Amino acid sequence: MKVIETIAGIRGLQLPRPVGLVPTMGYLHAGHISLVKQAKAENKSVVVSIFVNPTQFGPKEDLTTYPRDIPRDLTMLKKAGTDIVFIPSVKEMYPDGYDSWVEVENLQKRLEGASRPTHFKGVTTVVAKLFNIVQAENNYFGQKDAQQLLVIKKMAKDLNMNLNVIACPTVREPDGLAMSSRNTYLTPAQRRAAPVLYKSLQMAKQLYDKGERDAGKIRQAMIKLLQTEPEGQIDYVSIADTGTLQELEVIQGQALVSLAVKIGKPRLIDNIILG
Repeated sequence: MKVIETIAGIRGLQLPRPVGLVPTMGYLHAGHISLVKQAKAENKSVVVSIFVNPTQFGPKEDLTTYPRDIPRDLTMLKKAGTDIVFIPSVKEMYPDGYDSWVEVENLQKRLEGASRPTHFKGVTTVVAKLFNIVQAENNYFGQKDAQQLLVIKKMAKDLNMNLNVIACPTVREPDGLAMSSRNTYLTPAQRRAAPVLYKSLQMAKQLYDKGERDAGKIRQAMIKLLQTEPEGQIDYVSIADTGTLQELEVIQGQALVSLAVKIGKPRLIDNIILG
């Protein structure tokens, strides 16, 4: 396994193809490693990037406290069979005078974008840069960040990027909590409260499976369940079209059920797809 810190170093590689890329912000968990393993199974070379991207954090968000542990990450990646780890500095990715941005206008304004207005501008820009730098045929992202996945797929399609964006299933703790680097912020009491997100998604699925198609009724049932947990503060509960992210009144085809809830300071997100 090679660790490379410069764009020139990545571009100088002659990797066996196809190449799989797994972009991460580090502090890896089993969810990230599942992406690496899928990339390993489907490609001759696997590149994992570790970059805590400052442009996707808002002014009051957790950039300075975001968890980091590069030695631990490298141990996990080596065990998973990673070929190349790309760990650029902020200056390498955004040199002095940097002033170019990529945005996906409509999709990025909803859900996470409504709560975090500058977030996706940073995400799409850094991902576009990683796509250009690594030139991987196959690029792997987790379904937990469902809106991010849609935004990146739309960017790749609209900008005629000759690559695949591959969605991988959300990996969960035994009690259903979606794995996330931010789960480390939870106190023991908050950690006990956090599975309420998944419980509310499961309730939505149960109602859907019983024949309920009124999105408003499902939303209200989810909100009612979430409000039973005093540690939780709801940001949004959404039942939306899986392509446009527009809120649905009636579920007719597929629907993305997603939510964001603050449990103490950490803001947790999760989702499932119905239909």
